[in-house]
Amino acid sequence: MELQGVDGTRGRPSHHLARLVVLAALLTLLALAGPAVAEAATTGGSGVTGLPGPGATAGATATATATATATAALTRTVVKTVTKTVAASGAPVLVTDPNSPPSGYRLTANKVLAIASADPRVKGELRRHPKAIPYEYTKGFPTWQVSWFSNGKPQRELLQVYVDDNTGAVTQAWTGFQVAWTMARGYAGAFGRRVNSWYIWIPFCILFVAPFLPWRRRPTLWHLDLLVLVSFSISLAFFNHAKIGLSVPLVYPPLIYLMLRLFFLANGRGVPRHPLRTLTPTSWLAVGTVFLMAFRIGLNILNSNVIDVGYSGVIGADKLLHSVALYGHWPKDNMYGDTYGPVSYMLYVPFRLIFGWSGSWDSLPAAHGAAIFFDLLCLAGLYLLGRRLRDNRMGVILAYCWAAYPFTLYALNSNTNDALVGAVLVFALLAIRTAPGRGVMAGLAGMTKFAPFALAPLLLRGAEERLRKRHIVGFGIAFALTCVVVMLPVLLKNDLSAFWHDSILYQSDRTTPFSIWGLWGGLGWLQSLCQGAVIALAIGVAFLPSRRTLVDVAALGAGVLIALQLTLNYWLYPYIVWFVPFAFVALVAAHPEHEPPAVGAYPTDPAHEQPAVRIHIASS
Repeated sequence: MELQGVDGTRGRPSHHLARLVVLAALLTLLALAGPAVAEAATTGGSGVTGLPGPGATAGATATATATATATAALTRTVVKTVTKTVAASGAPVLVTDPNSPPSGYRLTANKVLAIASADPRVKGELRRHPKAIPYEYTKGFPTWQVSWFSNGKPQRELLQVYVDDNTGAVTQAWTGFQVAWTMARGYAGAFGRRVNSWYIWIPFCILFVAPFLPWRRRPTLWHLDLLVLVSFSISLAFFNHAKIGLSVPLVYPPLIYLMLRLFFLANGRGVPRHPLRTLTPTSWLAVGTVFLMAFRIGLNILNSNVIDVGYSGVIGADKLLHSVALYGHWPKDNMYGDTYGPVSYMLYVPFRLIFGWSGSWDSLPAAHGAAIFFDLLCLAGLYLLGRRLRDNRMGVILAYCWAAYPFTLYALNSNTNDALVGAVLVFALLAIRTAPGRGVMAGLAGMTKFAPFALAPLLLRGAEERLRKRHIVGFGIAFALTCVVVMLPVLLKNDLSAFWHDSILYQSDRTTPFSIWGLWGGLGWLQSLCQGAVIALAIGVAFLPSRRTLVDVAALGAGVLIALQLTLNYWLYPYIVWFVPFAFVALVAAHPEHEPPAVGAYPTDPAHEQPAVRIHIASS
């Protein structure tokens, strides 16, 4: 069987087989996903960082989660939320008798304090804060926790140390932002569990790149694009080892490259001159997509965790089902989960109805089911979009890129709602032919996680030759009606104030170490300048370039989303899923369908002129 030098020419039998394989696979996976998820038995990690404050008693530990925010907000980095991760085993309980071992423990609080104080990392931090006040806590046998607070009011937690009661050894010592942000500590499997293992991650990187390797051909920008998309793995490796000082800045070079690459592509620069070639036939890619999706779903069911984002979706769905105000008064173990748009909660409602919810942060099969559905929805949207743009082969390639890309698997195995953002935006491209359709999808996308509102001007213009009054009216009415309908649960419950405070204001006001703006500090002026430039850019793409195709719209949309992410205070790897579907469409579909004529061929015969390869979707 021929594996190399495939030139994209496809006979009808292969074309028909690939189409049947993909459609059958999608139907099968959708049918199996529901009952399989019901067997999911994974959980979120243990509790967030937070202590009963100095002077508290053991009985105050019931408020440990609530006081976590108050304590964290006073650390060197202002913090308002913490993603739940795999950490020490229990909530901290303040020890009030320093000379007697707590029940079930061997060491006394004074002995533990002496052990912790002798650690070189602790000595170094205490030299900077000689007046810091220590407090000792049990944190579930055999773990002790010693925390040093600043002297004065309000007190802030400066240092946190864990000591093993059995060995008397210091097992962890955290300072700075890693005191409050447990997700910055590199706990194994905190996001996605086994997906971070090298024997899963590296093969996915290889599978993502391998079909497009330039065998006996000169590499092109497309191959550089693939390497850049995979290069986020370098930052993730440092993040998984708690090296936030390296992981955060290493995100920006690939983001900046992709942003510039996509903007140039939308303006006719760097457009590929040759068709996209693969080392394998289309039918092989289709079968590979099926197997990859089956593996992804199986891994999600057998070895994944639900972080706070997925938990929030289930809580919000439960509130909607019980006709309770959606924003405000959330459970203490996810107090800041009401930060997303209403759509993020509405689409969890069917899964909450099917799988139920115990009322606690348990295995959350509803969150697993929703994450799998969002993942399949995005894959199906990309396949349909590829078929509309060109043919079945294009759809299969786009679907394969989604299935093989390791960061889409990362988002799936963390059971977040980020794939929902990508899916809604893909369907916005499918609705690009009509202004009202674009308006509806723009409203839904914005009411999911707010960031896609930046694409409203772009979708207003769509792929139209010029912006006409009827386009503006049709888009505007559909956009406004969609937003109003989605907001009805908030408006009918007089919940608008809580919505504004807990989502819009909260998202814009928090400072975190997961961006250079929060990690380094002192760059507020530059961040404000960049944010102003992003606003101008988001408006500008409604007018420039003057002539555009659907592929150009995808490139511009991905570029705007990346530009916006570059200015955010809070950035995590699942956010890649927001823009990567648009990036796949732009980078893959920009390739021409046919080879250009050889230089000097048919110099005077217009019958041999090649047809235009850029695609224009006319309005209806």
